[in-house]
Amino acid sequence: MRSTKKSVVVAGLAIAGLALGACGGGTGAGTAPGGTAGATGEEVKTIKLVAAEYSKDNTKAFWDAFAKTYNEKTGYTLEVQVVSWDNIDQQSSTMIQNNQAPDILNLNAYASYAKDGLLYDSDAVLPAVVKDDILDTFVKYGTYQGKFYGFPDLSSARAFFYNKTLFQQAGIAAPPKTWAELAVDAKKITALGGGKVGYALPLGPEEAQGEFSMWMFNNGGDWKTDGNWVINSDKNVQSLDFLKKLSDEKLTQNNPARTNRADAFDLFKSGTAGMVVGFSPLAADLDKDKKVDYGVAPFPTNDGSESKTLGVTDYLMAFKKPGNEKAVKAFYNLYYTPDQVNTFIKSEGFLPVTKSGVEYFSNEAALKVYLNTLPNAKLTPTDDPAWDKVKLAVQQNLGGAMSGSPKATLDGLQRTAESVG
Repeated sequence: MRSTKKSVVVAGLAIAGLALGACGGGTGAGTAPGGTAGATGEEVKTIKLVAAEYSKDNTKAFWDAFAKTYNEKTGYTLEVQVVSWDNIDQQSSTMIQNNQAPDILNLNAYASYAKDGLLYDSDAVLPAVVKDDILDTFVKYGTYQGKFYGFPDLSSARAFFYNKTLFQQAGIAAPPKTWAELAVDAKKITALGGGKVGYALPLGPEEAQGEFSMWMFNNGGDWKTDGNWVINSDKNVQSLDFLKKLSDEKLTQNNPARTNRADAFDLFKSGTAGMVVGFSPLAADLDKDKKVDYGVAPFPTNDGSESKTLGVTDYLMAFKKPGNEKAVKAFYNLYYTPDQVNTFIKSEGFLPVTKSGVEYFSNEAALKVYLNTLPNAKLTPTDDPAWDKVKLAVQQNLGGAMSGSPKATLDGLQRTAESVG
């Protein structure tokens, strides 16, 4: 998961993994008191966390403070390595390939590692009271072949942002509840002139799968059904046809296929776009800038039925290493205490992953629209080891439908999913 400050995870230099392995001083992650990690079967006293950088101001500060508390409360030592989202995917992969996996890895995918038997499941390292508190939707999508491996660190949920000033100028009384209403509203906003954009549509390579998920979910579609890929279903083709029509009728910005989420957010934050899919970090930026009078509503559905939202989470997965089980379990026992997990989530501007966290944030009015939908949010199929490759294909190819055939585009993605899944 990336905030508006971050770009898509991209490949870095393979040598970066060696640099990571050299960090952390003389003992290194997971080192037993006498030397090599667990080599003599002894319990290790030091474990290592490789964490993604959500923000420069908060992420490292939180984990450094957490490490201090972890040592004070448990007697174990936590080494912390914070890595940019731009590099963490390649760097962590290199570490694992070189048999230098961290004990805890914070990343946005886990299933391929679970498939390879590299991870502890919840029965081994997650206290039962913690598992019971994690929201059911995150347990569901963090489960691979009946075992819970993908422990969530924080979450986000998408919602519909609209510019109240542009709505008023265009004579629009309320946010749309159906796609037909959205198209009419987009026409009215575009007709204001001055470069105004009805709907900011990001189908570029940063997160095309996230944008399209909101549309497919709210048309009764999905990526998979009953364990089978259904990317080119009639419902999904209908959804992509609708987006192409918005683009063809000039109701979006130019070239949605090359527009990333951050670009769409910038259009909205500048007052140029009337509508966009957003999440709580966008709201935080808008509240800070105070340039746009905006509202947040449930995303419109094709038929006016109950709105659905895309939920997104990242994972704190635990790698099996000799002698590290107790120290890893102590890590989770501490992290999921309300004063730790909710402090981290609040400082980064995201949403909770626990039932107690939903209660903790319930008095924050600005989060109400997200919290109401979060327990029933739908996620992309992160529980499928093939999803990483499918997601990359979606990011690279979905936008091509705006200048080509939506059905042909989805047919191609379906073939890719079936070939790797």
